[in-house]
Amino acid sequence: MEDYSLEQLADIVVTSVSRQQERLSSAPASVYVISAADIARIGATTVPEALRLAPNLQVAFTGAQEYAISARGFSSPLANKLLVLVDGRSVYSPLFSGVYWEALDVVLADVERIEVISGPGGTIWGTNAVNGIINIITRSAADTQGGLAQIHAGEHYAGAVLRYGKRLANGASVRVYGKRDETGAAPGDTPTGEGGGAGRRQAGFRLDWEGAGRSLCVSGDLHAGALRASREPRTDFSGANLVARFDARLGGGATLRLQAWAEQQRREQLGVGQHELDTVDLEAQYATRVAGRHVLTWGGGYRHGRDGFENGPILQFAPTHRTLRWTNLFAQDEFAVTPALRATAGLRLEHNDYTGTELLPSLRLAWDHGPGAVLWAAASRTVRAPARIDRDLRLVDPASNGQRYLVAGGPDMQSEVARVFELGYRAQPATSLSYAVTLFYTDYDRLRTLEPRAGGAVVRNQGHGRTRGLEAWANWQAMRGWRLSAGAVLQDIVTGVLAGSTDAAARAGLATNDPRSYWQLRSSHDLGTGVSADLLLRRVARLPQPAAPGYHELDVRIAWQPRPGVELALTGRNLLHAHHPEFGTAGLRQLAERHVFAGATLRF
Repeated sequence: MEDYSLEQLADIVVTSVSRQQERLSSAPASVYVISAADIARIGATTVPEALRLAPNLQVAFTGAQEYAISARGFSSPLANKLLVLVDGRSVYSPLFSGVYWEALDVVLADVERIEVISGPGGTIWGTNAVNGIINIITRSAADTQGGLAQIHAGEHYAGAVLRYGKRLANGASVRVYGKRDETGAAPGDTPTGEGGGAGRRQAGFRLDWEGAGRSLCVSGDLHAGALRASREPRTDFSGANLVARFDARLGGGATLRLQAWAEQQRREQLGVGQHELDTVDLEAQYATRVAGRHVLTWGGGYRHGRDGFENGPILQFAPTHRTLRWTNLFAQDEFAVTPALRATAGLRLEHNDYTGTELLPSLRLAWDHGPGAVLWAAASRTVRAPARIDRDLRLVDPASNGQRYLVAGGPDMQSEVARVFELGYRAQPATSLSYAVTLFYTDYDRLRTLEPRAGGAVVRNQGHGRTRGLEAWANWQAMRGWRLSAGAVLQDIVTGVLAGSTDAAARAGLATNDPRSYWQLRSSHDLGTGVSADLLLRRVARLPQPAAPGYHELDVRIAWQPRPGVELALTGRNLLHAHHPEFGTAGLRQLAERHVFAGATLRF
């Protein structure tokens, strides 16, 4: 797979910043692009493994195929301030406003790029895009013709992928795929040393048609899997989705996009509860140039969800079933103040059934002061709307025979609010060097707290906080066939509670468990005769609560292409330690372990 040169990387077109195509080098946001070549060279087998390549994300292993992933703080397996998209389709759960990472899977060989934005995107993407956006963008079926077979096998992991693409009549192309993987039991930081394993299988298709300024994409997936933890009941999950997207280039340079998708999710943990979610989403977007200097983008959408939970003896929701509706309208104007200075102003109105209408404004400025160099600044307001866990949760005291709640959702829980200020610089001073630096400051209001009351606690908005920090990364083409990449994040997170709050845990940290710093160094080296070597060294500082020590780790992949279309690889993960904790409470958490696996890829 061809690597981008640094000049080509700067010219990559991204769409997640403004919903319009723009060059990465001129985008006024803290955006990092993980390319298809990056994913292949590091030997990623899951989406979270690929996301470790983004220096502006914190990725922590919590169990077999389970992770805590966040940007700019508030990391948790139930992190609720990060929006994740697959080809523009939101994959978050309205049960807790987060992502079940073990249920999110794609054929990584079919991914074109992953756009990772650290910072807000509420004006464009909605109420959950508070601290970041991850948009996984897959290739057109026209670009994945022929067959692909992959197999990976090691002591604790085995996986296989089979995909085939074909051209049809009248400018259409299609691909179909199936995949399966099994992860063995990870060691546990428990008295018995036992952890848990997982398995997953998935199949799907994508159909693309293009002609005469029009294009249509239809895709769908089915998946099923299970988490098998030694200390918890087995969790079974399954789901299906169908997406249709139509794009048209209209007169005068205007563009129109219509998208519709439907999804089913099922999840059951034996003796705990069963969750079911059916969602339908409709969206329209129109963009046009006005008066020469303005690019106006506007649109709207409607989402309808039927959410049901079959209560268990301890974890319950009241009511057990809810119909959820989200409606939005947005508009954004990008205009040239001068030939070198651009401004982008936007506003989104989003209505949800819990808090009514939310206002999500943003303003961005970008100064292009030389080839490949941009200085940008942004101010935004965004919110994290309540989820069912905030309003409807009932955590029953097992000793009360169902009569007393340890935790109850708050009927008055409002949206958490974030006001974000950013200043960034991106440049390519030479053909062999590029870098980006971002300073950020976020002020949070109405953060979720658990306020004690007689016999338990109730969810309320008595918290506040602020984060400030620096993100930086660079790429250096040391010589032909050898690239070095580095990235680092420094952050300071302070939280507190309002006068009158009695949430002692919130006073100590308000559910934040983030390192003050983390960094990575990556080397990608083509050694000749079809051999390549890739190394990823990362450092994560200690976590405060639950406490986890800081650690260094190293991933290495050696690959050989004996002939075109054939690749053999050996990959080692976490090579510096037999095992180490990355997240969770001592005595209960699972450990990330050293493991080595072999892989083979055949394209035909």
